[in-house]
Amino acid sequence: MPRYFLEVAYKGTRFSGFQVQDNAITVQSEIEHAFALVQRGQVSLTGSSRTDAGVHALQNFFHFDWETPLHPQLLYKMNAILPHDLVVMNIYLMGEEAHSRFEATGREYEYHIYKKKNPFLKEIAYHFPYPVNKEQLDEVAAFIKEQTNFWAFCKTNTQVKNFQCTISKSEWIERNGILIYNVAGNRFLRGMVRLLTATQLKVARGKYRVEEFKALFTGTEKCGFSVPAHGLFLKQVSYPNEYFPDPLQTI
Repeated sequence: MPRYFLEVAYKGTRFSGFQVQDNAITVQSEIEHAFALVQRGQVSLTGSSRTDAGVHALQNFFHFDWETPLHPQLLYKMNAILPHDLVVMNIYLMGEEAHSRFEATGREYEYHIYKKKNPFLKEIAYHFPYPVNKEQLDEVAAFIKEQTNFWAFCKTNTQVKNFQCTISKSEWIERNGILIYNVAGNRFLRGMVRLLTATQLKVARGKYRVEEFKALFTGTEKCGFSVPAHGLFLKQVSYPNEYFPDPLQTI
């Protein structure tokens, strides 16, 4: 049966996360609903990277199997049905064994912070009006890149057994007056980016010592700090080189 990938982007403010939930509006439920209206049939989507309620995505993927031909204007018609805060950017016809989650090689995230009150950033960045030591932020961010055990930076109710992650990028940058934590790796644990961001900010405010931060990677203490979901963006999901063919449909 033919397998397709959907490349999507969304502002997560209104959604109760990525995957279908009972009695909740999610990214997956909205896309499945739009697909059903156009194709006149139910589809079951598999997501590449789950995002929590309020988290945004500049790029994410679903895959699905569909036996009959797709509507020649499926992408256009789905986007006409979908709400303003969700877009399907591309449809790819893939090999039958392609898997949006298991064949992804990495993910990249950004966490956005602004210092001065700004009503236009309220839903897409975290208002943090406190002085921070940028040198300390850079120091702890570089330390993160050298670590592999992120048990302390995973939510306690997770069922994951493996806490090993390889981090290829961990840095703080400033862009248009916004302070951004940019981190990329082969995998991420539930809540990991928000926990890492919050703890680094604690260090940079002088509320947590650098030594205490480093000890979290070797000790038995869980990180106790997090930042709100609305500042977090899934920036990119990576796949092997030349993984994707030309889009079957694109905007």
